[in-house]
Amino acid sequence: MAVNTLAKIRTDINGAASQDYIKKVLGDRAQEFTTSLLSLVGGNTNLQECTTSSLMTTAMKAASLGLPLDPNLGLAHAVPYDNSKKEKRDGRWVVVDVIKEAQFQIGAKGFIQLALRSGQFEFLNVRDVREGEIVGEDFLSGMLQFKSLPFAERHKANVVGYVAYFKLLNGFQKMLFMTSEELLEHADQFSVSYRADKQYKTQKSPWNTNFKAMAEKTVIKLLLSKYAPMSIEMKDAIKADQAVFDEAGRPHYVDLNQNDNAEAVDVEVVEQGNKTPLPPEEAAQANNDAAPASGAQPLGQQKEPDIFNQQ
Repeated sequence: MAVNTLAKIRTDINGAASQDYIKKVLGDRAQEFTTSLLSLVGGNTNLQECTTSSLMTTAMKAASLGLPLDPNLGLAHAVPYDNSKKEKRDGRWVVVDVIKEAQFQIGAKGFIQLALRSGQFEFLNVRDVREGEIVGEDFLSGMLQFKSLPFAERHKANVVGYVAYFKLLNGFQKMLFMTSEELLEHADQFSVSYRADKQYKTQKSPWNTNFKAMAEKTVIKLLLSKYAPMSIEMKDAIKADQAVFDEAGRPHYVDLNQNDNAEAVDVEVVEQGNKTPLPPEEAAQANNDAAPASGAQPLGQQKEPDIFNQQ
């Protein structure tokens, strides 16, 4: 397994070729970009093992979208990922190397930020729904109605799902509600690390360590990608999310076989701490044992009410 070091990353990023490229793309922001990237990597030992090229391209994509890789903001993340390199031998795919790369991931706040920049949204939000807060459903439209519990009661009630909602300035509005069970089924269908947790009885996947962030991102991304106006910036963000970029800037999706359908994208957000990834042999086995079916659709689409009525 090839592993990078912080000293080598600093040398590579501060090298003449890298600096010339950064200045060509970012101009006067080159120094700020370099300082921020080195600060991010310096504070995360897992990122220090990633290839310099994946760190650079991930940070450049974040900069192009105006989403800082600052863990305190939660807009976007550079996530260390063990990427298994395979070759076909005797009719089977065999892991020949495991390379740690930085994967670009956008958080729920990042998608909301990008949507609001378009100037077309009057309101946009995502939140959890507690037991007792769904009070009705319109017979003809299927629209759900919600009523927030009193503060003292709400924080004692169980979370039953997550809802994302937007209203455009032209009056169009849409909602997506997914139960907690549907979100876990989505994770089981699209997340290699979640399936590996189930297989190896571990708790390493962000679906287990940070379920709230994962659930919020899932519902807001699915809602926006299906119903919201798609600006060029938003299309680029949806395509870039979950990708590892090669030196030519081409996206590769290490957690899925394909990314043709924005709905069929695993959505893993992790805190920028020193998380311990799956061991290479476990990650490789998980990739071999459980790959999602092509064109599979996520759950939770059956209830798409148009009005978010908080009484």
